[in-house]
Order: sequence, then structure tokens, then C-alpha cells
Amino acid sequence: MKQILALLLCLNFIFAAEVSDEFENEFNAQQTFDPLSGYNRVMTGFNDTLYTYIFNPVARGYRYVMPEPGRTAIGNFFDNLMYPIRLVNNLLQFKFKNAGEETLRFVANTIVGFGGISDVATKYYNLPRHDEDFGQTLGAWGIGAGPHIVWPIFGPSNLRDTFGMVGDFFTNPVSYVEPSEASFGAKTINQLNQTDPDFYENLKKEAVDLYPFLRDAYEQRRYHLIKE
Repeated sequence: MKQILALLLCLNFIFAAEVSDEFENEFNAQQTFDPLSGYNRVMTGFNDTLYTYIFNPVARGYRYVMPEPGRTAIGNFFDNLMYPIRLVNNLLQFKFKNAGEETLRFVANTIVGFGGISDVATKYYNLPRHDEDFGQTLGAWGIGAGPHIVWPIFGPSNLRDTFGMVGDFFTNPVSYVEPSEASFGAKTINQLNQTDPDFYENLKKEAVDLYPFLRDAYEQRRYHLIKE
């Protein structure tokens, strides 16, 4: 009996050691590749100053003068315009069912939803939106994230998603609005309409060290979006 107990204890110890090694290997494998950490920290501080003292106050002013129904209508309108980005990337990832639902959403919201102002596809037809972008497509094709990069104003990204932004630009119908100032203005309004200043402020409260906190949050979110 003592020999059996000793054997069980030994096996338990070996199993625990293997699990610990596997966990450690998985943890190390998921560490973010960050050779630009010095630059990224400086740029995170720069962006934080912009967000705190310029962008967030402007966003609060916008929310003060624009009632929630108006913000919802504007958001729905731009979401409907982004249909080509979602369609192309769902097709490139062979998500044909999602691409079909995106097309049905676009038709329903454009015709019944008054040009996309009302999201009737979700409300009445139970057609969910399938958000995909070129960064996710590249990830789905097996291309690694590459080094983490913090861009001025745009914030956290990585090398793969930076290349993906180029594809998103050329499939975004707003990019072709003339003159270019009108295109820039439309994109600015869309971004301003999406900005929730309270979200960023609450996010900062959770961070002991802002840069690695934002970096890891971004990379983990993108990882899970690609795996969906």
C-alpha cells in the first residue's frame, strides 16, 4: 500500500511539473514582441496628453450638443457605409455566410433604414454585423503580428495591422469623397461620434503602468478577434 501511495505521489508531482512547464511555455510564447518599447512609451505619453487635454474635452462637448438619438443615427449611417470593408474581408477569410448576411444587412438598412440611418437589419431582421478588417484577414492567413507600434493619434497597433490599415483605406468608400478635405472631415466626424471619453478615463484607472497595459490589452483583443 505504501508503495502504491508513493507511486501516485510521484506521478502527481511529474504531472504538476509538466502542467507548470506547459503554462510557462504558453505564457512566454504569448509575450508581445516589443523592440520599439522606448519609442512606444514616449508616443503613449504623447497620445495620452492629446486624449486628456484635447480629444476628450472635444468629445464631451460633442456629446453635450449632439443628443444620443443623433449620435446613434450618425453611427448607423457610417456603419452602413463600411459595408465594403466587412464584405471583402469576410470573403477573403472564406466566411461566406457572414458575407451574405452583411449584404442582406446593407440592402435592408439602405432601403428600409433610410440610407442606413436606422439599423433595421439588427432590430427587425436579426442580422448581426460581422466586423472584419484587413489586419484580421492577414492574421487569419497566418501572418504574425510583428512588433507592437504606437502611432501618433491612432494609438496602439502592430506591423501587421499597420499594413491592414492600407487595405482598409482603399476599401473605405469615404476615402474616395472629393475634395479630400471633405473625406477627412467625414472620417473625423465618424471618429468623434464613436469616441467615449469616459471609457478611456476608466481604462487609465486600471493601469499601473499605462503603456504595457494598453499594449497588452490591444494585442490580446486583436488575437481573440482573429481567432473568432
